Amino acid sequence: MTPIRVFISSVQKEFAAERAALRDYLCGDALMRRFFEPFLFEDVPAADRRADEVYLKEVEACGLYLGLFGDDYGFEDADGLSPTEREFNRATDFSKHRLIFVKGEKDNTKHPKMQALIRRAGGELIRRRFASSAELVAAVYAALVQVLEDRELIRIGPFDAAACPNATMADLDDEKMRRFIREARRARGFPLREDGTAEDLLTHLNLLDDGRPVNAAVLLFGRMPQRFLISSEVKCAHYHGVEPAKPIPSYQVYKGTSFDVVDQAVDFVLSKINLSVGTRATSTQAPVTYEIPPEVVREAIVNAVAHRDYTSNGSVQVMLFVDRLEVWNPGALPPSLTLAKLRLPHGSVPANPLLAEPMYLVKYIERMGTGIGDMIRRCREAGLPEPTFAIADGFVITIQRKNGQTLAGQPESWPELQPQSLEARVLSLLVDGPLSKSELSNRLGHKEISGQLNKIVRLLLAERNVEMTIPDKPNSRLQQYQLTAAGAARLNLLRKGRNDS
Repeated sequence: MTPIRVFISSVQKEFAAERAALRDYLCGDALMRRFFEPFLFEDVPAADRRADEVYLKEVEACGLYLGLFGDDYGFEDADGLSPTEREFNRATDFSKHRLIFVKGEKDNTKHPKMQALIRRAGGELIRRRFASSAELVAAVYAALVQVLEDRELIRIGPFDAAACPNATMADLDDEKMRRFIREARRARGFPLREDGTAEDLLTHLNLLDDGRPVNAAVLLFGRMPQRFLISSEVKCAHYHGVEPAKPIPSYQVYKGTSFDVVDQAVDFVLSKINLSVGTRATSTQAPVTYEIPPEVVREAIVNAVAHRDYTSNGSVQVMLFVDRLEVWNPGALPPSLTLAKLRLPHGSVPANPLLAEPMYLVKYIERMGTGIGDMIRRCREAGLPEPTFAIADGFVITIQRKNGQTLAGQPESWPELQPQSLEARVLSLLVDGPLSKSELSNRLGHKEISGQLNKIVRLLLAERNVEMTIPDKPNSRLQQYQLTAAGAARLNLLRKGRNDS
């Protein structure tokens, strides 16, 4: 096979030793040199071509982009961008598999533009830190082995396909498997009969490894899945404010199969949010409408359970606040997807394919990657802002509630949003690009621009956390507001403060 071309970024002198160490290691290691071919800009011979043309063309042609981010930002061109940021942008535009390694544990001494670049990269993918060349080489090795696993270039299967340690067929529930067959036959025309054996079902679903149940089998049909996979539980919390605070009014930890924890977590949320009951004018049953469509709640929770990283010790967390629903899971986007591309039509890339397939067969998930689009559409139809997505030590979906009102339009006795919370939400909305006040108001779930939003925008402008896109015409109807590097740093502090609380 042709080795994968690895573009090792940064032409800064700061990383000369690290780049050389990576090149020597990739060329010298028996496994690495079989699958990877490193590219370093300094190894390019002299030529009658502009340097930026050479390295950007190499980014486009490479199979994997490896970014090294340190203290220095580097030489800035006429647009104020360094080669490192140009390379990262080009790798993102061309959907390259990106691996980012940041030198040092703290970023406060780094160039402000490098700080901003690190934050932006951290919002799209998982990054790793290192303190020395030895640590960098070890971290790169682990990451590249994962790449080989993901691309099935080495025969190490995904987590859900690995045999579950110490689990036997006796640890699976026969009744749960029969019920699955019954529901899958009705939902998708599943070919197996209900009176088939457990071995028949597991073999058909590829859930056996040399006669032993794999992790996905235990998650789907186990009598006590958490006995073997402790973090597969789902934690649900309901807060009466807009930030996590103790004591928690309602807190539940749900255990059981993947189907069980999804159903229980969905019921938890639906039991806490507002609903309106219509009249029986057109039916014998009065229609019930939830402030957040149940399909949206279910899709967010199913995604978290089906696509999470089960090698992590973290559990899925479902947190209901007065103004929003947050669903967090210890996982990340596939390398080919970014947060922006997630909103567009895209293929289904399940993190746990053997777990996802049975959930598809009983209509818990769809195979074609339409779930996110359906969530966005249903929120719009319900008069809610579009859901937001973020990478924050995992993957987070945030769904806004109908702030401070029931569906009948009567005020609730909920507390007003605190200015700092609204500040963080406005800054978060601007991460994806400039927005007008009307667009901000809409995404916050407000019918009109409130005095509180005007006050927050003025404060953010004064502190230079945001800036106008048309500064010469402050009152222009086309005026929008965009995040500054200082604003990104402020948002990071607000998020850190919330995570530490």
